[in-house]
Amino acid sequence: MKKMLKEFKEFAVRGNVMDMAVGVVVGGAFSKIVTSLVDSIIMPALSLITGKVNLSDLAFTMPVSGTAPIVLAYGSFLQTVLDFILIAFSVFLMVKFINRFHKKKEEPPKAEPVPSKEEVLLTEIRDLLQEQNEK
Repeated sequence: MKKMLKEFKEFAVRGNVMDMAVGVVVGGAFSKIVTSLVDSIIMPALSLITGKVNLSDLAFTMPVSGTAPIVLAYGSFLQTVLDFILIAFSVFLMVKFINRFHKKKEEPPKAEPVPSKEEVLLTEIRDLLQEQNEK
């Protein structure tokens, strides 16, 4: 039991797990921001363009004899799909933006390789032999 707790502790405090936890929290907050953007700005503008149609109110009612009708609220589903597309696109743009900076950081200027002692010695010998052949 102690070994398992120790392994769990090592797993939980590992950097990747902490990064993932932060990502989930920030992702949840980001999702709320995008949902608010869709609900408050994009959907009213879209309903203005489409003639005051509120996407989340769209539904199909199927009459059933003797009981309450069955309502398929496909507008709510479409609203959620639109939220997902906007969130996915926003995350794509953010990752693309961040990757641009990582590539610049990771590419240090390439220094000339330092020749080994053997290479220096062989170069000197080659140069001496060339000088002797020229005389």
